Amino acid sequence: MIKRREALNFMGVKSLKKGVVFIVLALALVALPLLSSCSTPTETIELTYSNFFPPTHLHSILAKQFCEEVNKRSNGRVEISYYPGGTLTPAPQVYGGVVEGISDMGMSVLAYSMGRFPATELVDMPHAYPNGWVATMVANDFYKEFKPKEFDDVHVLYFHAHGPGVLFTTDKPVRKLEDLKGLTIRATGIGAKIIEALGAEGYGGSQGEAYELMSKGTVDGSLTPREVLKGWKQAEVVKYVTNCCDVGYTANMFVVMNKDTWDSLPSDVQKVFNEVSEEWVEKHARVWTYYDKVAIDYFLTFEGRELIELSPQEMARWVEATQPLLEEYISEKTAVGLPATDYEEYLIKQTEYWAEKTPTEEFCVDWVEQELLS
Repeated sequence: MIKRREALNFMGVKSLKKGVVFIVLALALVALPLLSSCSTPTETIELTYSNFFPPTHLHSILAKQFCEEVNKRSNGRVEISYYPGGTLTPAPQVYGGVVEGISDMGMSVLAYSMGRFPATELVDMPHAYPNGWVATMVANDFYKEFKPKEFDDVHVLYFHAHGPGVLFTTDKPVRKLEDLKGLTIRATGIGAKIIEALGAEGYGGSQGEAYELMSKGTVDGSLTPREVLKGWKQAEVVKYVTNCCDVGYTANMFVVMNKDTWDSLPSDVQKVFNEVSEEWVEKHARVWTYYDKVAIDYFLTFEGRELIELSPQEMARWVEATQPLLEEYISEKTAVGLPATDYEEYLIKQTEYWAEKTPTEEFCVDWVEQELLS
């Protein structure tokens, strides 16, 4: 009996040990995926960003900071290789390059692809934008309000737009409309239509080409925002600036991402991109207003330069000459089914709304000097 009891006790202990081992193994199997996820680092998301602005331009600096901020807020999960100055895709090909996957992200000018963005084209037309801050706010509002189908092939991050374009000339001052006759002026998109409505001959060319076109005499000047005098160093070849700001056209610039790339991102990373994009709208807007001010100051440091201010009566003639462009746009786009009248009414309303809230030039200059140049 004693031997039998010892045997039974031994068998019980043995069974207990087997049970413990089984439980330990089961717990290990359950914990293994958790341990694996903790010990294995998350795979890095590597993206590319193509930008047409030269690397020293403040909008290029902002784009580089955008990449760094996304990396920081994603805890290093997203690394963006940044290519400024059109080094990955030239300015007119940036958008198509994003669609085709040559780059994951891109920044350039919508007007470099005329006809591709029929709804948003209206944003560029004369709406008396007083500065780039207002134009930027209006451009983003327009997209959010109407979500044009022309952007269905990408994911839009944000837009920004320059202050009212003015006229540069290299040799001949322009003080009235008649002075434009016989001149060839570089412009793109809506700007080319505007310059022709004013009486000059348009010449298509990007900002990257403008300096050389003017310096070689291929063109007599450019219709463009004031910022390029400093940001693209065009003050070196421009002798006269005719302020025709009341015409108030702009050039809308996009920051977009390849649609497949966007869809592949985890939701928390998408949230990071959206949050940073919202913040960067304001930054670009301030930079545009900064450039409107300091570019003219920079231009006037060169010998023999002149800033020409049109009289109110002459300025009214310039505005009147461009109005048929808006009428033509509304007629043509309504005929193909776009709510062009709604677009126009909205743009007028938002321009007035943001004009009342615009920060001063002094504020924008101080902000840029402290945040981007210090």
